Amino acid sequence: MQTLNRQKTIYAFSAANEPALRVSPGETVTLETYDCFTDQIQSADQEVAQIDWNQINPATGPVFIEGAKPGHALKVTIDKLEIGSQGVMVTGPDLGVMGHRMEKMESKIVPIQDGKAVFSENIRLPLNPMIGVIGVAPEGEPVSCGTPGAHGGNMDTKEINEGATLYFPVFTEGALFAAGDFHAAMGDGEVSVSGIEVPGRVTVTFDLEENLHLNYPLLVNDGGIALLVSAMTLDEAVKTATEEMIDFLLPHTDLSVSEMTMLMSAACHVQISQVVDPLVTVRFFVPRHILDSLDVRLSG
Repeated sequence: MQTLNRQKTIYAFSAANEPALRVSPGETVTLETYDCFTDQIQSADQEVAQIDWNQINPATGPVFIEGAKPGHALKVTIDKLEIGSQGVMVTGPDLGVMGHRMEKMESKIVPIQDGKAVFSENIRLPLNPMIGVIGVAPEGEPVSCGTPGAHGGNMDTKEINEGATLYFPVFTEGALFAAGDFHAAMGDGEVSVSGIEVPGRVTVTFDLEENLHLNYPLLVNDGGIALLVSAMTLDEAVKTATEEMIDFLLPHTDLSVSEMTMLMSAACHVQISQVVDPLVTVRFFVPRHILDSLDVRLSG
């Protein structure tokens, strides 16, 4: 198994990025990562406004997967996710949902102790280690690692955690996969503009699906499947995610569009991942029991 150290980083997903590593389908790789601030904030006494804001959301990579071509889907199984012993959070003017009421940039150091995030003397939060930035090179122009899209990127979705499998549409030869921006925990919405940001290590296994055609990332876990869609507005993201999921499932069934729409309304869920990045991200979730009833089978 190969390891890619965190000095091999990108700040934008792009077909022009030189591969840091080449692997074959079926191979397992460990990626080491900085936190989303490139580990620049180590103390609450630091002046947050003075950090280098060009070094935000580094992703380790890219990894070139041999045989990956446009039209394929890249399967990424998250085998193991490890996080560091200290996290950091920030908020401030014009950041997140409450930025209009903030007068200055503030940070908070959050130790990770005994399987909990120590937010304060009286508040210890359960951990949900997750990956904020994960994806492949987009079609067309480079996309900042801070921005989500059809290629993945900064989707900040709490279900992207150990045991999950993601499928990304491949837009360029080799896919050029990268990941970073780990969180010890984060609530849906990421309303302050940060989760509990941590460095870490992730071990992933790559495979290719030549006959799985996707327009957006697809997440699979024990609970079911979710399409992850990012757009300028929640309305647009919700509409697109719903229609994409219905179109994805319809060929596996004998249901009409009307029947499938009613089934999605009765048993499935529109969920918010984040509302603070340049685009917002939602997920349309279909529970496993619905997939079983429809006899839809996906690996992962």
